[in-house]
Amino acid sequence: MLSLTHFLVLAGILFAISVLGIFLNRKNLIILLMAIELMLLAVNYNFIAFSHYLSDTAGQIFVFFILTVAAAESAIGLAILVVLFRKLDSINVEDLGSLKG
Repeated sequence: MLSLTHFLVLAGILFAISVLGIFLNRKNLIILLMAIELMLLAVNYNFIAFSHYLSDTAGQIFVFFILTVAAAESAIGLAILVVLFRKLDSINVEDLGSLKG
């Protein structure tokens, strides 16, 4: 039987991987967006684990709203990324400094 500790350790590992992905790769915007999404999924995993073990559905409702906002964030982020790629022919973070007006 899996306990709450197992789920929290897994969520902590996912969160650590996402933080590591943000700090190690500061050049590619797509990987930065994926690391942020992984971070949100780790937090959602905590909400679901606590919701299950406390027999309360409030955590699952929070997850629904967080996933909705994350989907909108991904769509807007990828749209901005496509526009930047068309303008600069690059998705490197260092090239974004040239857009200052």
